[in-house]
Amino acid sequence: MKAYEIQENWGIDQLVLAERAQPEPGPGEVLVKMRAASLNYRDLLVIKGHYNPRMSRPRVPCSDGAGEVVALGEGVARVSLGDRVMGIFSHTWIDGGPTRDKTRASLGGDEDGVLTEYAILDEQGVVKVPEYLSDVEAATLPCAAVTAWNALVCQGNVRAGDSVLLLGTGGVSLFALQFAKLHGARVLITSSSDDKLARARELGADECINYRSSPDWEKRVLELTQGEGVDHVIELGGAGTLPKSLRAVRNGGTIALIGVLSGAKEFNPLPILMRSIRINGIYVGSRTMFEQMTRAMALHQIRPVVDREFEFGEAPDALRHMESGSHFGKIAIRF
Repeated sequence: MKAYEIQENWGIDQLVLAERAQPEPGPGEVLVKMRAASLNYRDLLVIKGHYNPRMSRPRVPCSDGAGEVVALGEGVARVSLGDRVMGIFSHTWIDGGPTRDKTRASLGGDEDGVLTEYAILDEQGVVKVPEYLSDVEAATLPCAAVTAWNALVCQGNVRAGDSVLLLGTGGVSLFALQFAKLHGARVLITSSSDDKLARARELGADECINYRSSPDWEKRVLELTQGEGVDHVIELGGAGTLPKSLRAVRNGGTIALIGVLSGAKEFNPLPILMRSIRINGIYVGSRTMFEQMTRAMALHQIRPVVDREFEFGEAPDALRHMESGSHFGKIAIRF
């Protein structure tokens, strides 16, 4: 079988399409013929050596994928041959809150990922694909969608009438837009592209802010909320945008800290104390959250936003497309 490997050197151009022996599932494991994968910013960091430079190699990258169960190990009972499944990001995080043991084993980082024709997954670490979703659509869910669901629903307790600020139009933001509207919230979203903002409005965004033409976007958020600020911020920029997010959120509001797209910088924590702001660090989520989310998606027939699909042999091009930052929603790879 063919699998992409990070070998000695880091970088997109250093990815190797290698030949590997097709694995056989052991007790409690399933063999999945991968049908599709999708990219997250974390995958780009892993491949470039910025995520964990001490990671053991060779390593198959990418955490998110969907495929068909084609072989069962001894004792497997949760799934059957022919089931379409998605692997969860951390296959030991089944339920409850995060612990060191639950979050240490992640696909495409601590363990081989899904950019391979066949993958071995723990039966406890898979979720069945809702029938209405295609393989490509299903492949977008394990990281970005679960992260958005955890941030807004599980940790944020979003309610009808709440206001939610989303930074950017990547996968997490657009899933958060769909989930916020599902719960009856008002959504404000930022982007540097008017075209992307127009597409976000078609998905249900109530207020759109171009942060290039309005660099003080936090002031615009306050104007749109009568000076109060929003109830929730889905913060994907990290320390570079966090000071603005702190000014854009209301007293007692919640910031879900998810991304580090703007890098690591110092910031003043005083507003957190003085205004009783809650900051939740969000690291994907559990299998229970994943299954809860897919039930809600199926009930309301929510479809992921897929920016572009690439063939398996074009995986480096897909990564370069992500690196460009020009995507709207998820980038997928078909097998």
